[in-house]
Amino acid sequence: MTPKTSINKLKNFEGQEVSLSGWVYQFRSSGKISFLVLRDGTGDCQCVFTEGTADSKSLEAFSKLSLETAVEVRGQVKKWKDSYELKGQDLKILFSAEPWPLGKKSHGVDFLMSHRHLWLRSKKQRAIMNVRNELIQNIHHFFQKEEFLHIDAPILAANACEGTSSLFSVNFFDQEPAYLSQSGQMYMEAAAAAYGKVYCFGPTFRAEKSSTRRHLLEFWMIEPEMAFCNLEEAMELAERFVEYVVQNTLQTKTEELKVLERNLDFLRETRAPFPRLSYKTACEVIQKSNPDFQPGGDFGGGEETLISSQYKKPVFVHHYPKDIKAFYMKEDEENPSLSLSFDLLATDGYGELIGGGQREDSLEKLEEGIREHHLKKEDFEWYLDLRRFGSFTHSGFGLGLERLVAWVCGLDHVRETIPFPRVYGRSFFEKSSSS
Repeated sequence: MTPKTSINKLKNFEGQEVSLSGWVYQFRSSGKISFLVLRDGTGDCQCVFTEGTADSKSLEAFSKLSLETAVEVRGQVKKWKDSYELKGQDLKILFSAEPWPLGKKSHGVDFLMSHRHLWLRSKKQRAIMNVRNELIQNIHHFFQKEEFLHIDAPILAANACEGTSSLFSVNFFDQEPAYLSQSGQMYMEAAAAAYGKVYCFGPTFRAEKSSTRRHLLEFWMIEPEMAFCNLEEAMELAERFVEYVVQNTLQTKTEELKVLERNLDFLRETRAPFPRLSYKTACEVIQKSNPDFQPGGDFGGGEETLISSQYKKPVFVHHYPKDIKAFYMKEDEENPSLSLSFDLLATDGYGELIGGGQREDSLEKLEEGIREHHLKKEDFEWYLDLRRFGSFTHSGFGLGLERLVAWVCGLDHVRETIPFPRVYGRSFFEKSSSS
């Protein structure tokens, strides 16, 4: 019986007869020889049919092919260049496909996004999803290797802990509104008090009316939290983490990155230690190119690009002004106007990869921060309990998976990094004129 296999395992069957099932990616005929490129989700394979090898029924079936028709091909595996091809003997049409709406011509973003469910089948999108999958695996490998416990954070939050301006409200039966979570951080702080080193990895939501290449309404966040860990130790973990996932992905997904035409020089340089700049020094770097820049606020995309362009690897910026950071960020005891916070900026103008810092461990300081940010103390009683009952030095950070994928793949827009992206003004299945 002819063994059935997948394209990525053909190297194990050189010289043997096998059966492949998949979809027609390309096909053409030239006289007495016909070529079919088959895809099955694990790769692409050229199948060659000739009158002397394939039977008449198979050649007749070939004449009825269309793009994305599901077929079964039987043939002999042969080495071809750096890959393998099939010397086709039998071709069977399983399900015929209607004319394919995504032609070889260039399509606009709106058209492709409204056909996202089909665009995923393109070679570029398949390469992106494979890189994304590999990054996810390496993220879990790193934290498991470092003996972190994976904890799931809730998606629905009972209150808008940092204000309602960028939170999605959800009608929750006959109770008060609930909110789609912006972050699992606070839950990880509670878990860190129980287990020491923890991380969550799941979807988060931001109700931001923005359609830039960096924004999604739903994205996945990796958020580790570490007990008895200070700012410097958190940055050391962050750089080890980024180095690990990038270098391991480079080793295994070289072919996919070639498909994406990614310049790998910056990625190869992604090795610890990373440069460290204070917020003050970073502002001075910006002012050299933009004398009108005024320190005191957070950086925009242009400022982040100016800073990161000075280096061939990601760069830390630390000790941001306390006033522009969240109420739970610990202040610098030597300079209370500053916070023990950091961002990690990617190369190539991709901006912030990681944001994090040391959390406020003083009950009194945290209560003061809640008042200064005009938040309701009753919403945070459970969070304050973490300081009442065994407070501890702790730090953590968050990394957005889609930003990481965009950087590693060298993509112009973050929307291509998620299978079914949601951006302001359009969901993946809705046609819209916005981009």
